[in-house]
Amino acid sequence: MCKGDDLSCPHFELHYKKLKQDLNAERRGFLKGGLFAASGLATLGAGGISLVTPALAQATTSKLPAQRAYHYLPANAETVHWGYFSKSLKPRIEVNSGDIVTIESLTHHAGDDLERMVDGDEGAESVYLWTKEKKGVDRRGAGPTDPAKYKKGSGEGQGVHIMTGPVYVRDAEPGDILEVRILDCEPRPSGNPKFSGKSYGSNAAANWGFHYNDLLGGTKREVVTIYEVDNAGGKSWAEAVYNFQWVPQTDPFGVRHDTIDYPGVPVDHGLTKRNYDVLKGVRLPIRPHFGTIGLAPKEADVVDTIPPSYTGGNIDNWRIGKGATMYYPVSVDGALLSVGDPHASQGDSELCGTAIECSLTGTFQLILHKKADLAGTPLEELNYPMLETQTDWLVHGFSYANYLEELGPSAQSDIYSKSSVDRALRDAFRKMRHFLMTTKGLTEDEAISLMSIGVDFGITQVVDGNWGVHAVVKKDIFAARVA
Repeated sequence: MCKGDDLSCPHFELHYKKLKQDLNAERRGFLKGGLFAASGLATLGAGGISLVTPALAQATTSKLPAQRAYHYLPANAETVHWGYFSKSLKPRIEVNSGDIVTIESLTHHAGDDLERMVDGDEGAESVYLWTKEKKGVDRRGAGPTDPAKYKKGSGEGQGVHIMTGPVYVRDAEPGDILEVRILDCEPRPSGNPKFSGKSYGSNAAANWGFHYNDLLGGTKREVVTIYEVDNAGGKSWAEAVYNFQWVPQTDPFGVRHDTIDYPGVPVDHGLTKRNYDVLKGVRLPIRPHFGTIGLAPKEADVVDTIPPSYTGGNIDNWRIGKGATMYYPVSVDGALLSVGDPHASQGDSELCGTAIECSLTGTFQLILHKKADLAGTPLEELNYPMLETQTDWLVHGFSYANYLEELGPSAQSDIYSKSSVDRALRDAFRKMRHFLMTTKGLTEDEAISLMSIGVDFGITQVVDGNWGVHAVVKKDIFAARVA
């Protein structure tokens, strides 16, 4: 159904008018004040310190259409792809550089509590639909779709995130850089009237977690904790509602799942034992962010969403939230941006396997920087996803910077057995060294000294196949440096 986002709909104008009326007053004010503003490409940070130099901003602005457009991309069975990126996917919307788009994203863990996270939510219900006869979204992962070749389900769960998109950015070509500004990021309210004003998320201490083979007593178990978030904004924290230990679940197609091994399996809580006496008096600060934002890679047609790579993907850095800007190298025509894996909160490492997996809606401005304009700028040689905030620059290192290329034809299976923190730390070191030398004019010796005393290296995640380490440098370190 058109929600003001389908130009071909005969009732588009009516639906679009309703969409604008439904936007809350704060959002309307934000869009009115900033949507078409010429200052939309102003540089970030104190003193104008940004990866986008004034000259690059001017060159990029000169190529923008006279009017910016606003787009809305809902999440439903027609607009999501589950568990994979693909350069062959049909775009769900097309945008121009400078446009703003609001994108709904659904958590792939909503099946852990359908009552709180799916029931009454039309979009989520269409995605999670699963009866004996059909699934709302059949392929779930980058694995086989031939029933003769899979045992768990179509896609085999080799890739788990529900991705909304892709978004086609007009004129984007390989070698360009796509700047993605996260203007807003808010939890999706429960559609169930019983839980009005609340949002919910799931944390699974799962079999792929770093902890799994190191449990006290040696007893392996998977435990899911459901968290509540105040969607009205009155509280800035999440609180545990209950937890339960995973017990074998049989999906509607009759397949038994002894562990959490296939995305979207609806949990039958008639089989579980809920423990409501959990984390009492503990408030978890929420920091909503997107665990997986990325562009389609060129190396393969269907690519697992779990391991991150040079075009972004499942980076799982909690700093990629409201107010942050990401830069991604474009690999295919149109860039093909997809957004998913929304989180209410997460710590560095995502140690047990997941964050608080919670559906979110984000508003983004997409800005295309053409390859011809990048010479002499900090983005000229950027070949990995980079994060910029008001105060910091962050490079992302992985065990393999481009595992699809480095590991060859069997990369999507080999990556899970070859990752290490050591390799990711070395990649982050090399990227930060390059950043400091090329953008700040430091010698190698200067860069190494600065990294040891002024750059924080942290473990982004150790659960995504291609492990991650990020390096953070404060912008104000360079405040007195003469350009």
